[in-house]
Amino acid sequence: MSTIRNRTILVATTVTAGLVLALGACGTGGSGTRSAGSGTDDAARSTSPSASAAGTAGDTGTTDPTGAAGGSSAPKSSSGSGTKTDSGSGSKAGSGSAGGGNATSDGYAYRHPCAAGQLSVSVTTPADASGRRVIAVRNNGANACGLSYYPQVHLDGSGGRTVKPLVPGGLGGAPAYPVYAGRTAYAVVDLDPSGATSGTVTGIDELNVLADGDHMPDADTRNFPLGSGALVLKPKLGLYRSTVADAVASMKTADTPA
Repeated sequence: MSTIRNRTILVATTVTAGLVLALGACGTGGSGTRSAGSGTDDAARSTSPSASAAGTAGDTGTTDPTGAAGGSSAPKSSSGSGTKTDSGSGSKAGSGSAGGGNATSDGYAYRHPCAAGQLSVSVTTPADASGRRVIAVRNNGANACGLSYYPQVHLDGSGGRTVKPLVPGGLGGAPAYPVYAGRTAYAVVDLDPSGATSGTVTGIDELNVLADGDHMPDADTRNFPLGSGALVLKPKLGLYRSTVADAVASMKTADTPA
């Protein structure tokens, strides 16, 4: 009986130990597997090509077409807008300063006397009035400029004779006669307003013209031949005008020695 009881106890002990070992093995294996699986998942995520690409795109923005366009267009919009505004505005203002509004500005002309180099001066004889001479002064410059009210004119001849014409009196108003860019100012001198054929000054054969007697030196005087036989007696000179007809009308009012 004692032997049988001991065997029974041994068997029960053995079975119990086996069960404990089996349960322990199952618990240990499951935990180890889950831990390995967790480690494997983390490793897979860290080494996955798609995860790497996503990380790169997030860091650099180069793989995001929308993001790239937004990033490049912002600087272009800012830079382009500033450049266009500044350069466009500058060009229009330079255009104004370099010709533009100054070409037809009276105010600019009043402040800027004409230079001899920007003018061309010519003298012609009207077909219907051989005793008259039309003085034409053209502004070849890009800007308007100012002339004296009338040209400085004197008639010269042999023996040192010099005759100066009468001019309109009571002058006043604007500081100068403005000549716009590309325009011509006219002044008319009548050598013999009375039409006399006797008592005239003999030997006068040259007409001398200084376009602006107020600002130009005598060295800028232009000389024009009158031809032989010109009749000169109490000549008259009118103010600068924009047409020959108006210049003739002004000449007829001349009554004051220059």
